[in-house]
Amino acid sequence: MRGAINVQGISRAYRRYNADRPWTWQEVLVRGWRRLRPAETFWALREVTFNIAPGRMVGVIGHNGAGKSTLLRLVGGVGRPDAGRIEVHGRLGALLELGAGFHPELTGRENAMIGGIISGLTRAEVASQFDSIVSFAELEDFIESPLRTYSSGMIMRLAFAVAAHIEPEVLLIDEVLSVGDLAFQEKCLQRIGEFKSRGCTILLVSHNADLLGRLCDEVIWLRAGRLVAHGPAGEVTTGYVNEMSQLGAHPHSPVQPDLALP
Repeated sequence: MRGAINVQGISRAYRRYNADRPWTWQEVLVRGWRRLRPAETFWALREVTFNIAPGRMVGVIGHNGAGKSTLLRLVGGVGRPDAGRIEVHGRLGALLELGAGFHPELTGRENAMIGGIISGLTRAEVASQFDSIVSFAELEDFIESPLRTYSSGMIMRLAFAVAAHIEPEVLLIDEVLSVGDLAFQEKCLQRIGEFKSRGCTILLVSHNADLLGRLCDEVIWLRAGRLVAHGPAGEVTTGYVNEMSQLGAHPHSPVQPDLALP
């Protein structure tokens, strides 16, 4: 099935080491082998299983440290699970760490070209869509300037514009919908809506329960690396909000644009 995501029983552990861990053979001989061992093993994900059908938009929600970003990176092929398997069917696009690979001394034009190639486009594809990328980012007056002269918001707009011009069958999005002002956020949501209308499968991580409830068909709820629920967006986000309220946490982002996909 093109555009489908199948995750079966995945687990991912991270190992923490002592701060005074030996780094040379001489230090090992003096201080012994014991400090080479991990001081602690932290399980970011434990036995997570779900399937996403083609064309569905699915949110991922959970408290900080729940494993949301780890899940998205594993689905995107950044690292491998310690157990279980992941199958992604279709061309993959990702809006994860916006601006990764950008260089402050290069111009916006040069960074857009590099970012597009890193994202999987050919040089010719980036060149053919370059004017559209610049227009989307609203950076026509600054595109020949070094990136170090850009504000952080301008950099994020350029990075999103580059990533938004990929034509994926599966799109991964990690907390990038706070890019720019409200008008630009609406433009970002409209582009994501265009992807969905073309049958793209979308996996979206956000702390914003209201946003996921409005945009997504389904929501996956993670708690301490384990799957709590996977079902209709309204039902799952309601359960999450109720739990966060009981814990005294606020399950919404501080700024909430009243946006919806077309």
